[in-house]
Amino acid sequence: MSPLALLVDRVRSRSSAAATPQPAGGIDAPDERVRADDRLAVARARAQHRWFSLFLYLLGPGIIVMLAENDGPSMLSYATTGATYGLGFFIPFIVVTFAMAFVVQELTARLAIATNCGHARLIFERYGAFWGRFALADLIVGNALTLVAEFIAICAGARYFGVPPLVAVAGTFAIVVASFTLGRYRLWERVVIGLAVGNSVFIPAAFFAHADPHAVMGSFAALGAPPVTGHPALFVTLCMANIGATVTPWMIFFQQSAVVDKGLTRADLGQARLDTALGATIAAGAAIATVVAASPLFFHHIDPANLSSGADFASALRPFLGNAGASLFALGMIEAGLVAVMTISTSSAYAIGDVSHRGASLNLEFTDGRLFYLTGLVSVAVAAAIVLIPGAPLLAITLTVNVIATLLMPPALLFLLLLINDRELVGDLANGRLANLAGVTVIVLVAAAGAAYGLMTAFPQLVPR
Repeated sequence: MSPLALLVDRVRSRSSAAATPQPAGGIDAPDERVRADDRLAVARARAQHRWFSLFLYLLGPGIIVMLAENDGPSMLSYATTGATYGLGFFIPFIVVTFAMAFVVQELTARLAIATNCGHARLIFERYGAFWGRFALADLIVGNALTLVAEFIAICAGARYFGVPPLVAVAGTFAIVVASFTLGRYRLWERVVIGLAVGNSVFIPAAFFAHADPHAVMGSFAALGAPPVTGHPALFVTLCMANIGATVTPWMIFFQQSAVVDKGLTRADLGQARLDTALGATIAAGAAIATVVAASPLFFHHIDPANLSSGADFASALRPFLGNAGASLFALGMIEAGLVAVMTISTSSAYAIGDVSHRGASLNLEFTDGRLFYLTGLVSVAVAAAIVLIPGAPLLAITLTVNVIATLLMPPALLFLLLLINDRELVGDLANGRLANLAGVTVIVLVAAAGAAYGLMTAFPQLVPR
């Protein structure tokens, strides 16, 4: 039997097993026993037509991945955007980027349901060790850089409240450790959702800015008219930062593994799409609110280049948002960084545990998933140690992280599109023409932004002054 045939056979057997709820006693793997109990609860809710309960059972991976991507670097990118350009082009641009994110993550959820296999392992098994290692390196490098930026955001927000960086870092690490001791994906998911909802604090912060509602709504007419003021390189950099704030490789790896860990099946595809769409909508609202909240800095001609962190942004905004608005902004930075640390470290753990075949599930006890949990904890510990080194240009690092995320995204998107079009692998859940058009459009836009940035970096003399 060919390697592809073996892979297809394994995928189909895993999918068949996952699609049928079974009593815990009939399944050998520890994580499968827990997952089967959850599937029984879902099956009962569906059979009894308890649709709201069913929605709550299936809610999770989509809303988490979208709100977690509103992380520290992302919120600082949005704040820098609002402070640099005010209300206008970037508000509808953010809506477009979240539409792109929905396209990507819907493909991811569908691929997970079709194969019941994590993204990293699927690439290894389908395309071989070379491309598997390439995709894994793409993920790990991006995650390592992003985790450092998350701790920068947490420390910045905490500093506004007078909390020392060491205390903020230690507290974050303790929360991650505690979440890994739950031994149940569903409990971990509920904890993260509870924290992720805190991303909405940027919305009331925006109201303190007293922005003209007509100006906010009118900005949607500016999508076809990019701002003509400012340096073109800065505009392209902020475009890339905003794209990288919504579409990144870790989101694909995390959501695909989370859908598998949750045990979603073909019957749940509609709810998985709704979950992802809801997450994208809430996250887009919080992102736009951050732009609005920071826009007073633009109108009062305060240069964001002089603001090195979230604490500086909150302090600079205090005269315009008041103590309450500035405090919400700083609190939002802490929340954004914390949720991202929990999810990004878990995406690394999923990938390493999956490709090593040594367990990749939050349903495992530590003894059964030692490599999985250690990967997540070590990645967090290393990032925490790096961020305590003084003297780094904090705002530059956070913006650069999102730019790098955009540069790393095309290969991840290409693998995703190839896999979801592999009909022998995913069957009738493969892409149709419209889905392929949407996927290719996203790849082209992300690649074009990366190419523009690369040309401006390599040939600065061509950039108009």
